[in-house]
Amino acid sequence: MAAITVTPALPAPATPAGAPEPAGVPGLALPLPVLHTTVLGWYEENARDLPWRTPDASPWAVMVSEFMLQQTPVKRVLPVWEAWMERWPTPAALAAEAPGEAVRMWGRLGYPRRALRLHGAAVAITEDHDGEVPDDHATLLSLPGVGEYTAAAVASFAFRQRHVVLDTNVRRVFARAVSGVEYPAQATTAAERRTATALLPEAAGTAATWAVAVMELGALVCTARGPQCGDCPLFTVCAWQRAGRPPYEGPARRGQSYEGTDRQVRGKLLAVLREAHGEVPQARLDAVWPDAVQRARALDGLVADGLVEPVEQGVYRLPR
Repeated sequence: MAAITVTPALPAPATPAGAPEPAGVPGLALPLPVLHTTVLGWYEENARDLPWRTPDASPWAVMVSEFMLQQTPVKRVLPVWEAWMERWPTPAALAAEAPGEAVRMWGRLGYPRRALRLHGAAVAITEDHDGEVPDDHATLLSLPGVGEYTAAAVASFAFRQRHVVLDTNVRRVFARAVSGVEYPAQATTAAERRTATALLPEAAGTAATWAVAVMELGALVCTARGPQCGDCPLFTVCAWQRAGRPPYEGPARRGQSYEGTDRQVRGKLLAVLREAHGEVPQARLDAVWPDAVQRARALDGLVADGLVEPVEQGVYRLPR
């Protein structure tokens, strides 16, 4: 991983009093070309060395990373991604195996329905697209488990196209640097999309790099908690900084609890099934959690989500 260096912040732009802001981007305190050059320059110096960003990374490698990185930090994704790509270097390789194997390999990444969706996408790519990840945004959207963000990310990062890519890191950077608020709204708004579209460079290749550069800035510097503002290339022109870093005033932002929740129980049940490599009797599942009602609810949820298959009364397995 590349070391994070302190990039000198830009001087505040000399704008005549009353001069209009750049067209289409209210709150932006410097010309778009300067913004692009500044953030792209920072990224060139500070980007992490990640295997799905290398020039020879396949579109499939990029797609797998995007599925795994949803709500999961890079350090947890890396070993699972590497094992996954070694076992299933192509969509066809994954499609040839049972969906339960995808759930098994997913391990403890969390939100295991992503594994089933990625398997479903691999099957669709193999059957409908000759085993090649499609490069068309609309076609990507038609794949199982691929939503607006993932389609835009794969089209941008794998095929160097021009799309708005809005994840939580990007939204936070724009909220602070342009809108002057500490955090964006809980759900993406039309105003955010307009801002992101207005900020997007015109050239497709530059836009693709811009998308990942802003994402990296949010992940490494403009973090949700304890942002390293002194290291930010936009420090002196950030609207949130210039406003005195006003505190967040929206709905309470509560972290997701885990201990004692159905999510924890589901994880424990799946761990038994992943390690079994076969059918599992009810008694082995009963041993992982003392609350019978919660345990049954969690198991029913796993079955409803297609992550577990009942074989017969009191016997379960991963899906085939």
